[in-house]
Amino acid sequence: MTYKDQIDLLRVPKHIAVIMDGNGRWAKEKGKLRVFGHHNGVVSVRDVVEGAVEVGVKYLTLYTFSAENWNRPKLEVAAIMELMVNTIHKEIKTFMSNNIKLNAIGDLEKLPSKCYRELTNAMKTTSGNTGLVLTLALSYSSRHEILNAVRSIALKVKDGLIDADNIDEQLFSDNLYTHNMPEPELMIRTSGEHRISNYLLWQIAYAELYFTPKLWPDFRREDLFEAILDYQKRERRFGLTSEQIN
Repeated sequence: MTYKDQIDLLRVPKHIAVIMDGNGRWAKEKGKLRVFGHHNGVVSVRDVVEGAVEVGVKYLTLYTFSAENWNRPKLEVAAIMELMVNTIHKEIKTFMSNNIKLNAIGDLEKLPSKCYRELTNAMKTTSGNTGLVLTLALSYSSRHEILNAVRSIALKVKDGLIDADNIDEQLFSDNLYTHNMPEPELMIRTSGEHRISNYLLWQIAYAELYFTPKLWPDFRREDLFEAILDYQKRERRFGLTSEQIN
């Protein structure tokens, strides 16, 4: 019996976040340049996205390029950006045929103009789709996102639009990049690392964390299904006792 066959489709997490780690190490193990790993990582993205659609995941958010990644060698950054442009352009037909809506979060204005144009065009083209919302976290830093939210709220208080006494968790969440989506219930990280790496720090407060030793280019939909099955075996208590949950 496959992992997919064992999944309770009525209890699939609505929102899954993924840290796609290990492209560079995968390429190095094969005696190739790091960009070779990034190219093969695209195959994994396509397969995982299709798998998410199969089992009814509503939101899939992929940590595609962090704010810290800009500090990598310029040649690698340029190759990643070019790969992103080509991939987004090629995948629009797939997005449309699978009813996928493309979204992006992060400091998007830092992206090269060609990459930004291709991204915004794809987002506009797929904006009417009503299936899976695929979000790419690009030039993304959770700390930066939180600071931006604080500044935004502070300005509204200063301008008299908000009373400081009315600031609560919901108001704060409403000022994050992810204000229009539910918080992730499952966060997956590949490559064997056990870190959050400045990713959705506020949003994953109650997410189940799943770490796998597989490098991202080797991760496929069956691995996604395995992670979902593991999630379904866990007891989500949110501070309550098992007796209260039952």
